[in-house]
Amino acid sequence: MRSDEVKRGVARAPHRSLLRALGLGDADMAKPFVGVASAFSEVVPGHMHLRSVVEAVKAGVWEAGGVPFEFGVMGICDGIAMNHEGMHYSLPSRELVADTVEAMAVAHAFDALVLVPCCDKIVPGMLMAAMRLDLPAVMVSGGPMLAGRLEGRDIDLGSVFEAVGRHQAGALDDEGLRAVECAACPTCGSCSGLFTANSMNCLAEVIGMALPGNGTIPAPFSERLAFARESGARAVSVLAAGLTPRRILTPAAVDNALAVDAALGCSTNTVLHLAAIATEAGLRFDLRRVNEV
Repeated sequence: MRSDEVKRGVARAPHRSLLRALGLGDADMAKPFVGVASAFSEVVPGHMHLRSVVEAVKAGVWEAGGVPFEFGVMGICDGIAMNHEGMHYSLPSRELVADTVEAMAVAHAFDALVLVPCCDKIVPGMLMAAMRLDLPAVMVSGGPMLAGRLEGRDIDLGSVFEAVGRHQAGALDDEGLRAVECAACPTCGSCSGLFTANSMNCLAEVIGMALPGNGTIPAPFSERLAFARESGARAVSVLAAGLTPRRILTPAAVDNALAVDAALGCSTNTVLHLAAIATEAGLRFDLRRVNEV
């Protein structure tokens, strides 16, 4: 196992001593070490509930015979960063996410990874890291936010942007705007609608890096926790099978992603992210192929 670099042999006694300080015992030293990349934060609605998702992931890893190690990864909320200088940091943060996962995985000699993001730049950033490292990995997102309800109809974050325009045009008063604002985002999860986050969470399934349901099980549903537990266990079985991300992300898988992208009407940002993910996997991504598919 890759983790033998930090746990086997006389020279690794200091490493084992530190691992024992984490609460590990002799039996744990014989098990695979699985890094769990958690993008939990109290800043991003799509990430505010990831503590419970990560706990379920870790339970699955333990049950399957692995030892989970949770570590933190940054994440920017594009919605909150929008329309001020904060947006200059959004796309560059994708690279920071990828670099963080890479650094933690290599520094601690993890055998496999479970990637737990939810929102716009964090999902592709973690997938880029998986391709770069080529360690067995499974992604499990936090899931989509439920739609809001106002006056008998579904609304979402996009409805708030539209309401701002109506307000500026004089077609909606202050009270009406506030009603939309307060009803549009009723739960945790990635913003309801096929924006970048939900688009990429669906495509993570299509390319084979997440189990079915990753992009569609709503964030507040208990089913999301059962899904996370299964995903944690799957990371251990993927490791046992020797199945790595670069074996999964084939040119055909990229074509499948483009086809589903078009069928669902996903965010145009998916092309930007798929190109980066494919490049990390050593694949050539030709924009002309997007039109052909």
